[in-house]
Amino acid sequence: MRLPRDVGGEELAKLLGRYGYEFVRQTGSHMRLSVEGEHEHHITIPRHKPLKPGTLSGILRDVAEHRGVDRNTLIEEMFGKK
Repeated sequence: MRLPRDVGGEELAKLLGRYGYEFVRQTGSHMRLSVEGEHEHHITIPRHKPLKPGTLSGILRDVAEHRGVDRNTLIEEMFGKK
């Protein structure tokens, strides 16, 4: 599935909330999200609208790797038809 081109940082943070990521802090225009559990995981998301495709791809790759799922599966879950 192709990455959406209109996703902003705040929208992505809200979508990642479904997977247990919570807002921790903000420095400048960057938000820090973390997920607790057996293995902690932290990601930084720019609060830009829209996110650059490479930035979005990198964030999703990192989240997919942490969750142990394929990146395309994660993209389909998050942005697929509802």
